[in-house]
Amino acid sequence: MEEVFTVVAVAFEAIGAAAMIIGFAVALVLGARSLLRGKGGQTAFTTLRTTLGGAILLGLEVLVAADLIRTITSKPSLEDATILFVVVVIRTILSISIQIEIDGTLPWRRALLRSGGQVIGDAIARDRAARRRGTADAGAGASDTV
Repeated sequence: MEEVFTVVAVAFEAIGAAAMIIGFAVALVLGARSLLRGKGGQTAFTTLRTTLGGAILLGLEVLVAADLIRTITSKPSLEDATILFVVVVIRTILSISIQIEIDGTLPWRRALLRSGGQVIGDAIARDRAARRRGTADAGAGASDTV
């Protein structure tokens, strides 16, 4: 049974890594499209940064889940629990730092909580709306959706 949970944990790790890799590609595409719309480098950079940050957040959330699965399904030991604690704390601090960079405010001060997936979804929605408008700015309002 432990082998099954090891496979599940490895699958979660692969999904977390894939989320970051695919998110990076999506961020590059959205940033390039924003730049090609002629709205300037600042808008493209904001779009790229926001979308990439969301992808990293999503990947970190999945990787924390993988660590939890791996730890709770293995033979319990104080060493495993300590390692899990340290890894989760480090990833949580990274997540909070990235979220502050994306939103420009502390996470607990936001009126509406957003996950990494929602940040990516917001960027894609802005890009689609801008494509429909033709020359509109896909990066504008990145923090307006909060």
